[in-house]
Amino acid sequence: MPEVETPERYPYFLPITTRWMDNDVYGHINNVTYYSYFDTVANHYLIHEGGLDIHASPVIGLVVESKCNYRAPLAYPDRLRAGLRVDVLGTRSVTYGIGIFKEGATEAAAHGHFVHVFVDRASRKSTPIPDPLRAALSRLVR
Repeated sequence: MPEVETPERYPYFLPITTRWMDNDVYGHINNVTYYSYFDTVANHYLIHEGGLDIHASPVIGLVVESKCNYRAPLAYPDRLRAGLRVDVLGTRSVTYGIGIFKEGATEAAAHGHFVHVFVDRASRKSTPIPDPLRAALSRLVR
């Protein structure tokens, strides 16, 4: 069984509002929706803390790998918090650790990782992480 993830392991949190459409026919948040939460917290951080301009920055991050471990069901209208950390900060990529917590919970209902590779927007060739993004990501390294 994957390691238990607790809020102390994440230096950054973003509230997530669940939506009715997040639930599936089984009455809980569908598994694919968690990846949307992962993407939301990471990109929110890059935009607000790293200065990423999603419309004009010459360097962007593309997701090349992701994984999620599901430990407890969540459902609309649960209020959630997405925790973010950096597990590996490379020259051209970053591996995020992400935990999804029901508000007030001491253990993640789901946790996992995804990897951004930074590329030139036009050519899609990998490129070093720009200094402002690297500085912001460095603050999240565990």
